[in-house]
Amino acid sequence: MARGAFVYRTESIDAESANPIDVLHAVAIENGWPFEEHGGDEIILSMRGKYADYRVFFTWMQPLEVFHVACVFDLTVPEPRRTELQRLVACINEQLWFGHFDLWTPDGTVLFREALLLVGGVTASAHQCEVLLGTALDSCERYYPAFQWVLVDRSASDAIAAVSIEAAGEA
Repeated sequence: MARGAFVYRTESIDAESANPIDVLHAVAIENGWPFEEHGGDEIILSMRGKYADYRVFFTWMQPLEVFHVACVFDLTVPEPRRTELQRLVACINEQLWFGHFDLWTPDGTVLFREALLLVGGVTASAHQCEVLLGTALDSCERYYPAFQWVLVDRSASDAIAAVSIEAAGEA
């Protein structure tokens, strides 16, 4: 199944584990994606996109029954541009139906975050993991150019307008 520019193979993966990290581990192996595991509650995928390389952190928060994803890319916002970038993040988040962007204020890192509730013993399927990953990567790819515009001294409104232009029809 394809989402945006990213293609996944998940047909042969069954969700039998209550820990979604196990499901994502199987998806990563089947697709040949580089990953690191940290204990049984976190896995980090390394993904290459059109604009950037992404580190996608998946964390299983068992007490809350929440499967959390955070996607980061190499973009550090210097202090003088943080206010304008926060304006951009607000504009972007108004357009998103799933997940949101954050500016991590301690170091100026931009990240995309989303969560999947798995309450009551619900298990994550490979397809759900695929959609969670796809949403994160597609959102980062779509808005990465806008973040770059703000870093080179453009306004948030100019940046969001530039990435919001969609071609109508075919050339």
